[in-house]
Amino acid sequence: MTTVTNVKPKGNTIIHNRRVGELIWQIIAVVGLVLFLIIWLFPIFWMLMTSIKPNSEITTNVAPLSVLEPTFENFRFLFTETDFFRWSFNSLIVSLTTTLLSVVAGTLAAYALVRYRIVGRSVMGLGVFVTYLLPQTLLFIPIAYVIAQLRLSDNIMALILVYPTMMVPFCTWLMMGYFRAIPSDMEASARVDGATYWQAFYMIALPLARPGIISAAIFTFTLSWSEYLYALVLVPSSNMQTIPVGVPNALSSGDVFVWGSMMAAALVGSLPVVLVYGFFMRYFVSGMMVGAVKG
Repeated sequence: MTTVTNVKPKGNTIIHNRRVGELIWQIIAVVGLVLFLIIWLFPIFWMLMTSIKPNSEITTNVAPLSVLEPTFENFRFLFTETDFFRWSFNSLIVSLTTTLLSVVAGTLAAYALVRYRIVGRSVMGLGVFVTYLLPQTLLFIPIAYVIAQLRLSDNIMALILVYPTMMVPFCTWLMMGYFRAIPSDMEASARVDGATYWQAFYMIALPLARPGIISAAIFTFTLSWSEYLYALVLVPSSNMQTIPVGVPNALSSGDVFVWGSMMAAALVGSLPVVLVYGFFMRYFVSGMMVGAVKG
C-alpha cells in the first residue's frame, strides 16, 4: 500500500520566503524611521515642554519629560517684558530683503556664467565657490570697519548690506548646477523663433529652474534668519537686534538663564522657518516634476 504525502511546490516556497523577507525589511525600515523621528523630534519636544513649565519645575528638574503644572507665564514674560516683537520684525525685514537680493543676483550671475561665453568664466565660477567657503570669522573685523566707515553701524541696513555678500556666492553656486542640468536647445529654439536672450531666459530657463530658485530662497532665508556673528558685531543696540542676538542677551545674565522664556522664544522664532518650508516645499516638488517632464 502506497502512502501519498503532500509536498509543497518549490516555487511556492520561494515566493513565501521572498514575501517573508520583504515583510521583515519593511518592519526594520518602519522601526528605523520611528527611531529616527524620535531622535530628531526630541529636542523640539523638550523645547515645548520647557516653554510651558514653571520655573520651580525647571530648576528642580521634577518630571523632566512631562509638565505637572502647565503655565504660559514664560510666553507672557517674553512678549511683554522683552522686545521680542521688535527683534522678530528686524529678523523678518533682514531675511526677506537678503533673500530677494541674493536670489535675484545669484540667478542672473549663474545664468550668465553657464550660458554665455565669457572669458575666464571657469575661473569666475571657481572664485564664487571659494568665496562661499571662506569662514565668516576671517571677515567680520574688516567688514565691521567698512560698515563703520559707511556710518551704518547699529542699523539693520548694515545686515542687509553684509548678508548678501555671503548669500550671493551660495545662490550663484547652487543655481549654476541647475542651469547646467537644463538643456540649452529649447532656449536656442526660442531665439530662432524670434525671442530675445532675455525672453528666452525668463520664459524658458527660469520656469525650468524654479526648484533651484526655491531651494536657494529657502536656504538663504534660513541662514539669514539664524545668523548670529555679524548681527552681534554690527548691531549692538537692543531695539535693532535680531532674534538670535536679542533673545540670549535679554534672557541671560552671566551664568543665569531664563530657560522657560528662552525656550518659548526658540519655539516661536522657529515658526517662520517652518512655515517657509511647509509653504514652498510643494512648489519645489511640483517644479522638479515639471522640469523632469519638460527636460
